[in-house]
Amino acid sequence: MRLERLVIAWCAVLAGCTSIRPDLRYVEDATRVRTADVATDVDPSAPREAKDLLAKPLDADAAVRIALLDNRELRATLREMGVARGQLVQASVLPNPVVEVEALPERTSNFELRAEYDVTGLVLAPIRARAAAPELDAARYRAAAAVVDTGFHARAAYFRALAAREKLALANRSLDALAAARDTADALFRAGNVSELEFATQDAAYQEARASTAEMELAAADAREALVRALGLHGVDTTFSFAKSQPSVPESLAAADDLESRALRASFDLKARKSHLEALGRQAGLSRAEGWLPDVAADVHALQGERDPTTGAVTSSAWAVSGGVRLSVPIFDRKQGTSAVLDSEVGAGLERYVGAAADLRSRTRAAYARLVTAHAKAKQYERVIVPARRRVVDQALLHYDAMQMSVFQLLALKREQLASELAAVDAVCNYRIAQAAFDALLSGGDTDDLPANKPSAATTGVSGGE
Repeated sequence: MRLERLVIAWCAVLAGCTSIRPDLRYVEDATRVRTADVATDVDPSAPREAKDLLAKPLDADAAVRIALLDNRELRATLREMGVARGQLVQASVLPNPVVEVEALPERTSNFELRAEYDVTGLVLAPIRARAAAPELDAARYRAAAAVVDTGFHARAAYFRALAAREKLALANRSLDALAAARDTADALFRAGNVSELEFATQDAAYQEARASTAEMELAAADAREALVRALGLHGVDTTFSFAKSQPSVPESLAAADDLESRALRASFDLKARKSHLEALGRQAGLSRAEGWLPDVAADVHALQGERDPTTGAVTSSAWAVSGGVRLSVPIFDRKQGTSAVLDSEVGAGLERYVGAAADLRSRTRAAYARLVTAHAKAKQYERVIVPARRRVVDQALLHYDAMQMSVFQLLALKREQLASELAAVDAVCNYRIAQAAFDALLSGGDTDDLPANKPSAATTGVSGGE
């Protein structure tokens, strides 16, 4: 009865270990954000919390929260922690006993009962479990990195969609200015006050701007769909609106002290690599132990009764118990090849670990340099360039009122102002994405720096000709 209770308790422990809830809690503690509860059945619909957030105008923080709740790739990564936990549980399982029952066996006994147990498997079970444990830690670190990266990609997609939307609104304003210039040139040409060259120039600028605006409409639609995919939305959940107020560009950046060390300490990728190397080292030790340890199995025989070999009549009903040991001698196969493979994998993993650390240092420096440049450019547009263009237009209006400037020159300056505002939208978007990428690196993510957004053909083509 004591053995039976022990077996039942062990099975209960193993059944409890198959849950990934402890791993989810670990990821949440490591990233300091709450993720979706994926321990339940797969539900194609968005969680209730995500639907509540989508019912309001969407800002960047809400977009990140929705992605953490509903992004299916992230949810799949969180569920895959159960694979490593299941492998750990399986490595901890004790071998099953083998029981053989034989009635009227070939021997002179009447009944035979034989039980055999793998002693070597019993001895190696805790060693196998210890070798598999670091892989669960590695899976946790990879899931934590996926949480950070998902948040970054959702934030970046939100800022791109917002910038594309703002640029389209500006492009439509520029198109209205070009339409006014074209219509004015047409009226003056019909009246004989301007040449056909002036009218053709204004008309060509308007037609080019129409094509550029159509490209920007497509870019805005693509950016919105990219955001939808990053958030994991579908169906009616895709009909969200954007918040009107957005975070402004700060006056200055926070002090950057000890960035490389902070990134190294936080990196979930490096932690996962380290845990995997530890697992490989333990597996190499396990392989050597399996190679030198004999395969031992102990068995117990119980024979009941005795029959006359000639007549087959039962002459006795007593039980006789005996035991034995079976073992294989490790002379030829001592897991030499497996051990060599694992040693090579450890060496290769160490090389890649060192390379990944050096690469992370470089990416951290590059991310900060990009952040500084993007911040300075965004502030330059905000403080200097856009206000300067507005002053130019204000002064041009005075000259126009004094009949010292033509309407075409005034409209050309207005289009240049709108073009600077378009470039300012790009600059602010680049800054926000650079800030998000930098924060993700210092939070342990493995997000590569993204190249700064270049002004599109649609942006550069809006100003048109003069």
